[in-house]
Amino acid sequence: MATSFDAIPTIDLSLADHPDTRAQLLGDLRHALVDVGFLYVSNHGVPSPVVSDLVSALFALFRLDAETKRAVALENSPHFLGYSGVGSEKTSGAADLREQFEFATELVATWREGLPLYERCGARIRSWPKNDARLRGVVERYIAELSALGERFLDLVAQALSLPSGTFQPFLSDQHRLKLVHYPESTASDPSGQGVGPHKDSSGWWTFLLQASPPEVRGLQVLNKAGAWVDVPVVPGTFVVNIGQAFEVVTGGVCKATTHRVLSGQRERFSVPFFQGVRGNLTKAASVGALGAHFAGIRGDGSAEELDPVGSQIDSAFLKGKYDTWGESQLRTKVRSHRENGRKFYGEVYEQYVNDDAS
Repeated sequence: MATSFDAIPTIDLSLADHPDTRAQLLGDLRHALVDVGFLYVSNHGVPSPVVSDLVSALFALFRLDAETKRAVALENSPHFLGYSGVGSEKTSGAADLREQFEFATELVATWREGLPLYERCGARIRSWPKNDARLRGVVERYIAELSALGERFLDLVAQALSLPSGTFQPFLSDQHRLKLVHYPESTASDPSGQGVGPHKDSSGWWTFLLQASPPEVRGLQVLNKAGAWVDVPVVPGTFVVNIGQAFEVVTGGVCKATTHRVLSGQRERFSVPFFQGVRGNLTKAASVGALGAHFAGIRGDGSAEELDPVGSQIDSAFLKGKYDTWGESQLRTKVRSHRENGRKFYGEVYEQYVNDDAS
């Protein structure tokens, strides 16, 4: 009997371009989807200047003065976009030792009273640090490239799971989100604090993560089926890709959102997660029903019983079916993570969201 995974597989997307290697790619991808939930993608087609321009922008961005950062504070945004400081976001009930800028695909604001409250989140960010046109261009090019990569990847995922290309696109939103994240070096005597607490991604369909620090800087870990934490080291030229909670629901639990965390360390670390958006009006019933019969016949390799005592305690409103739509469960997650925003902009649901428990 095989053991649970102890390393993250790499999928070379260029193999899809050749008929004699495409079957190998789809088989490897299927294993990563069903039995791991995390993977690297290489030869992904995102132009290297788009990536390097973003990495170069990170260092200057996080060294802006406090006043400039406050001018675009996330706490002033009903869309949960902008800057948030170290300790201002919580995961698993504890403060995360990170600061970040959050951006999104820009949309025209159309929300009005009477529409679902979660639709208020989907709008454009009003300002950029120092109204920096160059940064805006860098970020928007990166979002566009990752949006395109995400759709290409979804077609391969569908084929790996014996479904037609295009099967998963109807679940997508027209807005995707991007975080630029800085984990300062830890000043504590024990540096292995919470960069981000254990969680399953609830911000999108799939996550595409750029680890933007040198290979010797570590921090990201995933929980395998044996209940052990596995390092996800930096592999230059790749993105780390992982399953979000909505995809787990749509696949009937066949493709699980793997629990992961980030440890703080003695060196600062930069990362850039891109969250592929899910349409807000997607219901739990529609998610389960759309492809339920297909996924009822698919199982993992059965090589290891899943032991995830951490994951079983993780807040996961949509997975557990407590809220009917993805949009409401996502708004709930945002309010619980950024409580000042919740009090300020979503007072009518604030107490309900912060006091319930969907773990």
